Amino acid sequence: MSFNAKQLFKLGLILNACILSFPTFASFQQDSSQSIRDFEKAKELRYQNLDSSAILMQKAHENFLKEGDTLMAINALMEMPYLYGQEVNYAKSYDHLWRALFLASDLGDETLKASIYGSLGRLYSFFKREEEAFKYLKTSLEINKELLEKKVVGKGSVAQSYYLICATYRELGEPELGKVYLDSCFLNYDATSDEISMPYLQFEKAFVLSKEQKNQEALEILEDIESWFLENRPSYLVLVYTYWGDVYEGISNYTESEKYYQKALAVSEKYKSHLDFSPLVYERLADLYLDRGNYKNALANLQMAKDLDAQFFDSRSERNRPLLEIKDEFRVETERREKLIQKQRLEQLEQEEKISMLQRVILLGTLVFLLIIGAVYIRHVRSKHRAEKQFLERSKALEMQKAQELLELKNKELAASALQLVEKDEFLKEIKSKLRGENGNVKTSEINQVLRSISISNSNNWEEFKLRFTAVNEKFYKKVTSQYPNLSQADQKICALIKLNFSSKEMARLLGISVESVHTTRYRLRKKMGLKRQVNLEDFIANL
Repeated sequence: MSFNAKQLFKLGLILNACILSFPTFASFQQDSSQSIRDFEKAKELRYQNLDSSAILMQKAHENFLKEGDTLMAINALMEMPYLYGQEVNYAKSYDHLWRALFLASDLGDETLKASIYGSLGRLYSFFKREEEAFKYLKTSLEINKELLEKKVVGKGSVAQSYYLICATYRELGEPELGKVYLDSCFLNYDATSDEISMPYLQFEKAFVLSKEQKNQEALEILEDIESWFLENRPSYLVLVYTYWGDVYEGISNYTESEKYYQKALAVSEKYKSHLDFSPLVYERLADLYLDRGNYKNALANLQMAKDLDAQFFDSRSERNRPLLEIKDEFRVETERREKLIQKQRLEQLEQEEKISMLQRVILLGTLVFLLIIGAVYIRHVRSKHRAEKQFLERSKALEMQKAQELLELKNKELAASALQLVEKDEFLKEIKSKLRGENGNVKTSEINQVLRSISISNSNNWEEFKLRFTAVNEKFYKKVTSQYPNLSQADQKICALIKLNFSSKEMARLLGISVESVHTTRYRLRKKMGLKRQVNLEDFIANL
């Protein structure tokens, strides 16, 4: 019983689901280790025993699927086209690549998809199906460019994609186009990356140089890279020796040319590698023998080339007939799955729309509720703020009223004190006049002493008044002294008495001068303050 790619893919998904339903992971640890060992062993055997390598790789792939390790299952599938390709069994290579593409699409791994598209492009190029080949090769390149921009892959992956296109142009005999992509390979080459090694690029460069008739430079490059391929990829020397023979053939060194063609066939036989390339080598040998007049060998090699070409590439070949048929399982399955995904997506969008509508209603209701709560809160805060403001204004007004009342009280006390001083001074003046007018037994020295004490007491009284006035009207006193520093002590006294609403007569009595002298002092005070005639002195001083 056989399965096609679509059935195998579904079978793999069923196996995956069954494996994932087991309760523990511990039971798979030993099997997983065995799968890894089978995978590595298959890679080691691919140069010694292709059949054993293919069997082990297939076994590893199936076990990876059972264990749910899709990534390693894809890696195993990617190795199998290489193994079958060495036997020129491209039908199996084709199937394994499409299966790998199915799994990579499900996994959503763009890096793997780029690699698979590159391999598909190379597979189509072997059959000269250029349109399909370059379609897949350029798809691989575009994916890697996008991944490079996103910093998912390094420049080495882009260089690998350019290299595949360059190699395809080489095989199609278009070195000019190949050179363009080769330059891009060198620009994107990354020595720290393992996607593509420099000897592969040097090999392509040698081919381009040989087509530009720079044969000596090409030979030097081929000699330099031979040792690397002997150590790391001996099967690839089939290509190296073939093009090496072409270079010698181009400079008419037929002996060396034949030698390298034979070496290419020997490597292909030894490693069972690049068997599809051997018809070209036999054709080159046939042309070489024909040019040298060795018709028997020329005919033998030409017949060998024809037989191998029919075996590997003829549509009548049992190996390749399936490949050349229309194989659209991937396309059909992809379209079916896309329609299913679109349907599911539409249902999901409808469900999301309903949920979104409900969310919008809930959100709108929440916003309205929050706005109402916010409005109530703001109104409460404003009302509270207004009440606090009114309370503060009332408190401030009361404090100002108290301060004003206190100031008026103190000023009244000052006025009363000043009046007492006036009465006291008048009393003292009366005593002073009486003492001066008597001719009694009072001694003159005692009289003078009393008079001096009265004068000193009078002066001290004014100093005490000044201190008390300044303490009560501190701001007023500071303004007067700061704005009018040229005022005399007498001027300051007049200002203080005007502030206390003293009349000119009361000022004259208090200061011991005439009313006319008070008027003169007031006139001088207005002049020092720079007041105009229409400005009332009492109002001006009261507002200071």
